[in-house]
Amino acid sequence: MHNRISLLTGFLLFQLIAGCQPASLSEEATEISDELPLRPHILWLVTEDMGPYIAAFGDSTIETPNLSRLAAEGIRYPNLFSPSGVCAPSRAAIAIGLYPSSFGANHMRTSSHREFTGLPAYEAIPPPEAKMMSQRLRENGYYCTNNLKKDYQFQEPVTAWDASGPFAHWRNRSEGQPFFSIFNFTETHESGLFEPYGFRHVEQRHYLSGDTTFDINAGKDNIRRGRMNEEETTVHIPQDLDFPIPPYLPDTEVVRRDLWKMYNNITEMDRQLGAILDQLEADGLLDSTIIFFYADHGGPLPRQKRLIYDSGLNSPMIVRFPNGWKAGDIDEQLISFVDFAPTVFSLVGIKPPDYLHGQAFLGEYSAAEKRDYIYAAADRFDEFTDAIRAVRDPQFKYIRNYRPEQGYYLPISYREQIPSMQQLRQMQAEGTLNEDQAQWFRESKPPEELFDCEKDPHELHNLADDPKYAEKLAALRSELDQWLEAIGDQPNLPESELVKQLWRGSDEQPATVAPEITITDQSITISCPTSGANIGYQFVSDENEADYWQVYTKPFTINESSQLRVQAHRIGYKPSEVIEASVP
Repeated sequence: MHNRISLLTGFLLFQLIAGCQPASLSEEATEISDELPLRPHILWLVTEDMGPYIAAFGDSTIETPNLSRLAAEGIRYPNLFSPSGVCAPSRAAIAIGLYPSSFGANHMRTSSHREFTGLPAYEAIPPPEAKMMSQRLRENGYYCTNNLKKDYQFQEPVTAWDASGPFAHWRNRSEGQPFFSIFNFTETHESGLFEPYGFRHVEQRHYLSGDTTFDINAGKDNIRRGRMNEEETTVHIPQDLDFPIPPYLPDTEVVRRDLWKMYNNITEMDRQLGAILDQLEADGLLDSTIIFFYADHGGPLPRQKRLIYDSGLNSPMIVRFPNGWKAGDIDEQLISFVDFAPTVFSLVGIKPPDYLHGQAFLGEYSAAEKRDYIYAAADRFDEFTDAIRAVRDPQFKYIRNYRPEQGYYLPISYREQIPSMQQLRQMQAEGTLNEDQAQWFRESKPPEELFDCEKDPHELHNLADDPKYAEKLAALRSELDQWLEAIGDQPNLPESELVKQLWRGSDEQPATVAPEITITDQSITISCPTSGANIGYQFVSDENEADYWQVYTKPFTINESSQLRVQAHRIGYKPSEVIEASVP
């Protein structure tokens, strides 16, 4: 185990920069030796609903040996923030590289809770030039896999991934092909506080197997997505640890029990993460792969998830380079999820497209200046809607509440299943919560809030009416206005009006026009009249077995007769019908 992430310092010359001033670009310019591919592999290890609750970020409640080792050999980023306190909008930002509220991805799950919204199922629609990050990597020769969660607020086109599902793995790529692979760990999800999440069968069976003969088609019929009883939870830590209790939660047995579940689930996640690292090392790829670890937003507890306090937005991140570059360092620059796409492109030598909202913080195209601000939004969460926007600099956060007449707390049925949430409701009704714990249940909220996140990390003391902070309040108020205008955000826009805008006044979701195939002497040209359509194609054998979907970028030639399938799909539109053609 101690060799899992061993560093061959000095063996590789792989220098990458981290969002420095222009003068440092020449000092730390990328140097790639013969031993390291020009296009390094990228591995993303993504957990759910987790704040900085590990020793590498100052919380020593539990031991997470794999993450601690990764942190010792990588760079820690304590100031990564999601643009939303919930997963689907945040994952939309990662996949597309745009703020969710700029393209209709800001409401939690655009197709859910229709009995409350009264709306048809709809999808977020990014501008036509936007593509999924994974597709751009595929267009540049990368083998891209996602195992397992998606949740993008739109149906991904067939061009998005080489493989996505419980058996997606870098091991199925062509020999020597660079890969971008995501492994999602669902153990830490909020639902683990009331019943373990439903992908555990996949994760425990495959993430922990270390199987070097991984078969993408094996056992699909045996994998079920089902929830497990709490009795089946693997116990890793004692229940009587001294768990840190944030001031907005009461110190009760119920709260401590939920904290035990949270930390126990983090320990299980660390075990699964270690298994993926074992597989990477077993394949001889550890010293040619850049590894990212992060969470999809902040913590799972009441007054964490869905909120735009730091407890709901702040995610721990570690980035490990193959040659130990800056191993053990802490980089405190502000980073947003919209910075992921340009950074990955920068690391593999792709110039980030201009339409992206973020900036690269590593690699060849690192931004000359670090971020001054991060931004966040809160809108509909399941069956309840709010309208909140926020901007944060390294010390202060400004929050604007567009519905001040509405309290912060929303009785979201999913969250109500958490035992500590149920106890909070009971204590609130009995009047036994203290001032900090009762604050969340106020019947209204101030139009503006200002918090000193250094002195008041739990954001309990609003400074907006304090004259000493008037200048800071005005500056952040102005910055938020500029951001809203820059991305075209319309806070508090009724969701029904948003759907009309996305569908351009129609009562139906727009559809991608069928692609057109032109075949001339076995040269194949494919086009689609729909602006922004992604075109995928595959070949079908005589046994009617289809190859994986390939991304069409330019005309190509084949040397033998075949059956061709083509589909076009602009993100947010209905995909076109699948067109078939015989290639003579």
